[in-house]
Amino acid sequence: MIRDELFKMQDKEYRDFQAKLIPGKTVDVMIGVRTPDLRKYAKELVKKKEYESFLKNLPHDYFDEDQLHAFIISELKDYDECIEYVKAFLPYVDNWATCDQMSPKVFKKNKEKLLEEIKVWIKSDKTYTIRFGIGMLMQYFLDEDFKKEYLKWVSEIKSEEYYVNMMIAWYFATALAKQYESTISYIEKQKLDKWTHNKTIQKSVESYRITDDQKKYLRSLKVK
Repeated sequence: MIRDELFKMQDKEYRDFQAKLIPGKTVDVMIGVRTPDLRKYAKELVKKKEYESFLKNLPHDYFDEDQLHAFIISELKDYDECIEYVKAFLPYVDNWATCDQMSPKVFKKNKEKLLEEIKVWIKSDKTYTIRFGIGMLMQYFLDEDFKKEYLKWVSEIKSEEYYVNMMIAWYFATALAKQYESTISYIEKQKLDKWTHNKTIQKSVESYRITDDQKKYLRSLKVK
């Protein structure tokens, strides 16, 4: 049984440390399996094709099971299978770590299909579904597949949730690093709410990919 295997890899000191990093999680719902071990186990399960019943058994009881779930999904090589498991799992994702560590490799070769899913995710009413959608837009659509309209999509997301707004700031800070000329007007015209606007600037000036002149200008755009 997969849970039994996870408990064999348990590190209680790591569990206690990790519980302090994940809001809403306590040691009662954490086993304490280190990330490299979870990734390795996920690859083994995918290779042996011993993951189907586990992925369908939702919700999980332990944070580590959610993490393993995310890592298994990330290893799946068939896009249609992967996206169905992603859509089934997203409603149960309840923390930033599981959300951010789920990054299916197969998405890279299926960007056109992925973009249609992103449009749906960023309009969800679930915090981590929105965050995941923004994260995928940031990961796959800020380089050669970038379009200015994607900035507008993210700027129009309105939320009271910290983990959504932090991801919006992260997205725009990355966009400033990669697509500065297209992105800077969103800061100049204050198209984001005050907190997200200032957090975007903060994250940008901490980036080595932003020039000193750009950092100086961005600091001047901070809203007091």
